Amino acid sequence: MTTALSFDTFKAWIGRSDCHDEVIAARPLAGLSACLDRNDPSPREGDAVPPGWHWLYFLPTYKTSEGGEDGHAKLGASLPPIPLPRRMWAGGRLSFYYPLRVGDRARRITTVKDVAVKTGRSGQLAFVTVEHEIFGAQGLAIVEEHDIVYRESNGAAGASPPAAPVKARFSRLIHPTPLLLFRYSALTYNGHRIHYDRGFCGEEGYPGLVVHGPLTATLLLDLVRDNCPNRRIASFQFRAVSPLFDTDDYTVNGKMVRDGADLWAASPMGALAMTAQARFA
Repeated sequence: MTTALSFDTFKAWIGRSDCHDEVIAARPLAGLSACLDRNDPSPREGDAVPPGWHWLYFLPTYKTSEGGEDGHAKLGASLPPIPLPRRMWAGGRLSFYYPLRVGDRARRITTVKDVAVKTGRSGQLAFVTVEHEIFGAQGLAIVEEHDIVYRESNGAAGASPPAAPVKARFSRLIHPTPLLLFRYSALTYNGHRIHYDRGFCGEEGYPGLVVHGPLTATLLLDLVRDNCPNRRIASFQFRAVSPLFDTDDYTVNGKMVRDGADLWAASPMGALAMTAQARFA
């Protein structure tokens, strides 16, 4: 049984920051393009990093011995050591000011913005909001907030997800094969076992390998880029609603609104898996 959590235990982490520098390389872009079955030209010096593809950089290169039971880095280094076993990326909000470009010397400043402790239908929950400020050759390029949720591993089912919208202006069918998930994990240095270890997924109560939230978010962003090639995405927000698995294909979908596109991912049965909004400059 998990010990009752207290906000006071973790509030000292609010405001903690760290900084990472990196040269934006071309190879990760070529790797993700191949992973997603795209026909992009080979990236060259000066080419822009597409929205969402910045997740290929500033990766957590922790030692194998520093990984937890689930494959994530052990807590207590850059994130508060919340003693709940399930850790997931619940959503995020991004503002794109300038594109990072291949060859840029970039810097990311990461700050813990908030920690909240709650009790939900599935037991105890903790929410951590992390802000990333990413600077490139032109100055501040991206501001991102992402929400991490921690919960108990008790197998309790949540409410059934709502139905996804029926009418889309554009859509793409995604085949979440184990190869796709493994390669995305490798490209983003994501050691979480729910994405590649089927036995571990079974122990956690999942019917198959879990599709990465940022992968689906990237596919939604790419859907906008491919269907609105002359528009610049200025902001994007997304929220995970229900998990997707490698056991079935799913769709990413979108429709135009006055200042951008409303987006969603849907399971084979039409359940809403992710909702998102992209807004144009």
